[in-house]
Amino acid sequence: MPDLSTPAKLERSLGPVDGASIVISNVIGVGIFTTPGIVAQMAPSPLAMLGVWLVGGALAFAGASAYAELATRRPLAGGEYVYLREAFGPLAAFLTGWTSFVAGFSGAIAAGAVGLAEYLGRYIPAAADTRPLLTIPLIFKSVEISPRTIVALAAIFLLSAIHIRGLRPGRLLQNTLAGVKVLALLALIALGFTFGAGSFSHFARTSSAIRPASWLLALVPVMFSYSGWNAASYVAEEVRSPSRNLPRALAFGTAAVVAIYLLLNVLFLYALPSEQMAGVIRVGDAAAEALLGARAASFLTPVILLALASGTSAMILAGPRVYFAMARDGLFLPAAAKVHLRYRTPAVSILAQAGWSSILVLSGTFEDLLTYTGFAVVLFAGIAVLALFVLRRNSRDEASPFRAWGYPVAPATFALASLAIVLNALRERPGPSAAGLLLIGAGVPIYWRLSRRRN
Repeated sequence: MPDLSTPAKLERSLGPVDGASIVISNVIGVGIFTTPGIVAQMAPSPLAMLGVWLVGGALAFAGASAYAELATRRPLAGGEYVYLREAFGPLAAFLTGWTSFVAGFSGAIAAGAVGLAEYLGRYIPAAADTRPLLTIPLIFKSVEISPRTIVALAAIFLLSAIHIRGLRPGRLLQNTLAGVKVLALLALIALGFTFGAGSFSHFARTSSAIRPASWLLALVPVMFSYSGWNAASYVAEEVRSPSRNLPRALAFGTAAVVAIYLLLNVLFLYALPSEQMAGVIRVGDAAAEALLGARAASFLTPVILLALASGTSAMILAGPRVYFAMARDGLFLPAAAKVHLRYRTPAVSILAQAGWSSILVLSGTFEDLLTYTGFAVVLFAGIAVLALFVLRRNSRDEASPFRAWGYPVAPATFALASLAIVLNALRERPGPSAAGLLLIGAGVPIYWRLSRRRN
């Protein structure tokens, strides 16, 4: 057990570049190399496809602006947990924190670690080997330990150990991974347009009119690809001069992601006509092969490895700040409310997250959890943006160092779009969505139990 200090106080040492790198790392992952094929199937016109990504980016930026004001009003660790607690009460806050721990962060970390092992297998085949070395029978299912499992667990605990050691090594790792990833993507874009065998005639192709319902459906995977734009808000308590640096971090990080995503989609359309992209899952590989030849897809592997490593590292950094905030309110493990005496990090929260993520890797349930709770990312972000209206109404005498751009139109539009996406998910995928609602609702009796113990 790490040395812990009694006062739960974190150290303010992050700047705007650090916050922006957390945003960029959280958002840009493997999804941008797979989602465009799904979007092209729903919005087959090139201009419509790019329009969906542009609208998704505008919504993400509107959300980031609202979060910037929320974070400057309440510059505390925890992100939307804090905003929902202040605006809608502790139960709503607990449910977003509960979902983050059970699936949101931990499930995504497990998926990222397994993905790292899988792509590392292209260079070291044993790393992706799924043949069981040991099988442990349990009540409901057996747990199989394979070389891929070991590599994934090693990645989780190595990255967690670095972030436990303090913000300085964690920040160095995060900034390096994010910087190299952005440079690699820009190099890929430049290489594709300079030497690629694509054609701008692909953009002139038209198709029949796209129904509004299909356009809205296409917005769902786009918004999921943009999820993570709010990542800097989770570490608000560790940002220097938060009233100045948090808006900069959220704005710069989100704008950089939107620009890179639009450039990559333009590159994919330059490589392939939209009808050839439609329904293709590994559209990044297909576009690279069309541009640069049959062996070009292998160039993407190191870029994807970087994306997975930086994204997993960013979530390992951000997630524990939510549980740390919950523990301070008596709604999580009591030890998680304390800070490491030497490293000034929420070490117990980081270890708890690593432990649960490892269980998800071993049990193989992270894919189901992410399927069930995918819409919850949009749901809680939309509710958090609504919290801005409540906080402004309840704190009219409170001076805010930053005012959300385009208020009230921009945050209201974001909240309405989030509602439409959630309702669409409930209609189109009632089974998984119902399972997700049950999982979120399972937090209610846990909240009441913890609340009674606290009182």
